[in-house]
Amino acid sequence: MQSSFQFLLTLGGILLIGLLTSTLGRYTFLPRVTLLLIFGIIIGKEVLDIIPLMFLEQFEIIANMALLMVGFLLGGKLTLNSLKQSAGKVLWISISAAVTTTALVSLCLIWAGVSLEIAILLGCIASATAPAAVLDVVIESSEKSPFKDLLLSIVTLDDIWALVLFGIGLAVVSSLNGHAESISPLLMVIREIGGAIILGLLVGLPAAYLTGRIKPGQPILTEALGIVFICGGLALWLNVSFLIASIVLGATIANLAKHHDYPFHSIEGIESTFLLIFFVLAGASLELNALKEVSLIGIIYILSRSTGKILGASIGSQLAIANHATKTWMGFALLPQAGVAIGMALVASHYFPEYSHILLPVVISTTVFFEIIGPVFTRLALKQTNKVQ
Repeated sequence: MQSSFQFLLTLGGILLIGLLTSTLGRYTFLPRVTLLLIFGIIIGKEVLDIIPLMFLEQFEIIANMALLMVGFLLGGKLTLNSLKQSAGKVLWISISAAVTTTALVSLCLIWAGVSLEIAILLGCIASATAPAAVLDVVIESSEKSPFKDLLLSIVTLDDIWALVLFGIGLAVVSSLNGHAESISPLLMVIREIGGAIILGLLVGLPAAYLTGRIKPGQPILTEALGIVFICGGLALWLNVSFLIASIVLGATIANLAKHHDYPFHSIEGIESTFLLIFFVLAGASLELNALKEVSLIGIIYILSRSTGKILGASIGSQLAIANHATKTWMGFALLPQAGVAIGMALVASHYFPEYSHILLPVVISTTVFFEIIGPVFTRLALKQTNKVQ
């Protein structure tokens, strides 16, 4: 009985105060996601410590549910019509931003005296972005612009390139260390990405035909959530990327479900609630003590990653002959970084425990920084590009 009322009171309080916090975002320079993270920090263990432990223990499942919906919605943006208009820009900018960031972070760390192996791993980890934070800032911005659509398409592919680079980085470091199984990390990442794509197609193909039949023209919330969660559950069970699987699921339905008026209408009606809880609990789970671990390596990582994203997006925009606003601001919009980076650091620490004492503190501490500050630059980029478009 006691745990039940604590859970319900906590959930109700987070939803109501989180809604108030979101509203404040309209009147400040801080985006909703940053305010929600700060609110979570205040009520979390680092400050007031008023969230019951049993509620925080549910963070992983809430995070997975929120990210599944984010992936599904982002996948829905990858329609053939939209890609025909911007496929070149999406590919050039997303690849350039990822590769340039990896190269610049690695080179700067090597220049600072960090070992080649650690520099390569941190460089690959730096290429990842936070799709949930970017999507939330975009949703918060009510104006429509080509920049927003392009940003969402780029973010959709960003973590795919990050995983590919990470797999290559693991293989290279394994080879440098003389591990006999040097190719296995790369095969692991290929399996994770390839398996996720196959799973998304296997679930998406029948779903594209079957959904939207009960209520003609659009899927009801029950069937939409059911399909997304089944895809996510299978991905976790099969140990493949559930985010990529949900992206492929969304893209498959968006392109093949011709009888749908708008196949993602139902999910968009509820994902904001999950994101609100997700960001508050993410803030409550942040360990601010990690910021104390930011040494010279962390500072170099922050500066070189920021420069890499901005420079890489600018180079990609020039190659794709994008407009001036995209060249100037796309890199700033790609600065948020969150759980994917920490996941990569944990995997790298598993393969190379001798490097974990540097990898984990640097990635965790810099992720706290980018998770709070990154969305501010995403919002700034959206505002600046709205002025000129």
